[in-house]
Amino acid sequence: MTADAEQAREAVTTPPALMAAPGYLARRIYQSYVALWTRVVDPVLTGPQFAVLTVVDSHPGMDQGSLASSVALDRSTMTDVVRRMEDAGLIVRQTALHDGRRKLLYMTDEGRRRLAEVNRLARALDEELLRGYQGAERDRIMRELTRLAGHWESLLDDR
Repeated sequence: MTADAEQAREAVTTPPALMAAPGYLARRIYQSYVALWTRVVDPVLTGPQFAVLTVVDSHPGMDQGSLASSVALDRSTMTDVVRRMEDAGLIVRQTALHDGRRKLLYMTDEGRRRLAEVNRLARALDEELLRGYQGAERDRIMRELTRLAGHWESLLDDR
């Protein structure tokens, strides 16, 4: 990069209107998080896949539709995520006995192994993301993020 290009790049600042927009800031946070996840935690297993593994581990036999809402994925995205995870040997889908439309999800041994491996790295990333925030302040940030996520999700329900 030339010196002029470098100077021009440094001279551009984010307009205050964007810095006052919650969606813009959320996107910045999300982009940074995905990049860090890929670099620090796992370049193959995605955050949504990790969430699915975590819930399936906690609730074996949960149906795919119920799991979608618990990990904040729409049903079509959930179907794609589950298919990829099944192809990778991390989970298995079984048709419910009394309702052939319901697909029940279970972990495989490989899924449990990967979850344990990735969970350790994800928890380390969580610590790095919240470094400098301790105790009550950390709890407050997590409550506010949870509240904000819930509020934004409720806006979808209202429309």
